[in-house]
Amino acid sequence: MFRSIRYAFAVAVNVAMPAAAYRLAFGHYGLEGALVASAIPLVVWMGIDIVRFGHFDALSALALAAIALSLLIVVSVPEHWIVAVQDPLVSGLIGVLFLLSLGLRRPIVFYLARSTMAREKQGKEYEFDEMWRTRPDVVRSIRLMTVVWGVGFIGENVVRLWITYGATRDSADRISMCVRYGTYLALTAWTVYYRRVMIRRRETSGVAQA
Repeated sequence: MFRSIRYAFAVAVNVAMPAAAYRLAFGHYGLEGALVASAIPLVVWMGIDIVRFGHFDALSALALAAIALSLLIVVSVPEHWIVAVQDPLVSGLIGVLFLLSLGLRRPIVFYLARSTMAREKQGKEYEFDEMWRTRPDVVRSIRLMTVVWGVGFIGENVVRLWITYGATRDSADRISMCVRYGTYLALTAWTVYYRRVMIRRRETSGVAQA
């Protein structure tokens, strides 16, 4: 139960609160102000993590990096059509990086998973390191999650580009942000579900072997 509460709180901080901050700020401060507002919950959450645990949530860092890149594009390129096209491309680029990381010894999702383990219990990240070294099923699971996240971000990019060309400016901005945070929510929910399935399979396998 407590683990479910932690997951729900993480989703609230990484998805719901930034999305709510964006919606509240957009009408008053425009796109730039809304992006800054959406980053505030993530910065506060990461700061609390650093103070309490000595490290920060990798998923929050990923979301914050995407917001920072989007804000940089908005500020440096005044033409709206360029901003509208390049902002979704940030997610697409992140998706490509996820897929490219499959060629590395440890893909990006390895670090996201390790961060999650560290948040659940002090020292648990070292147990995860050991599982990575000794359990091929864990390696396969992490690589599958890397593929899903990479394809998910690239798919988000395609949808948001389609929205950009098919809707008015204000509508496109709002709908595009809904797609962004909806994608984060969907990927996070799938990851939580898949992890639970893998844990149940591992427990069932352990009982059968006993």
